[in-house]
Amino acid sequence: MKVERLHRKNNLGLAGWIRGGRYGLERYAYTLHRITGLGILLYFLLHIFATSSRIWGPEFWEKTMDLFEKPVFKFGEYLVFVAFAYHALNGIRLFITELGFGMGKPQRPVIPYKNAVRRQRPLLIVAMIIAFVLIVFGGLDFYLLGN
Repeated sequence: MKVERLHRKNNLGLAGWIRGGRYGLERYAYTLHRITGLGILLYFLLHIFATSSRIWGPEFWEKTMDLFEKPVFKFGEYLVFVAFAYHALNGIRLFITELGFGMGKPQRPVIPYKNAVRRQRPLLIVAMIIAFVLIVFGGLDFYLLGN
């Protein structure tokens, strides 16, 4: 009786990580897209609370605004920017893909769908490079150029 190994040693190293591993980069991009969407929603709700605190008078408004001037909230603002940059660019990539421009010619569905991966992966990589550049420049603006 042969016993199968449940865990295999990763001999691919960094190349395996870049290629996306077991699920592929598109699955990880999808998961991160969902997480950033929820993060942006959470920020939106916090923004509504902060804006509506004006109802309870100018003193409460000032206390709330003083709370948001702390460094942890400045870092949180930067994380919102990171989430927005990623979510927006990945959304544009998904929009282009849904229109069919990133899919290629229709073929018989044979798993793995190599044609779709060959066409979608470069679009994903370009979108992530642009998002990375935006995130770096946003960080420079937040921490070096901003007040």
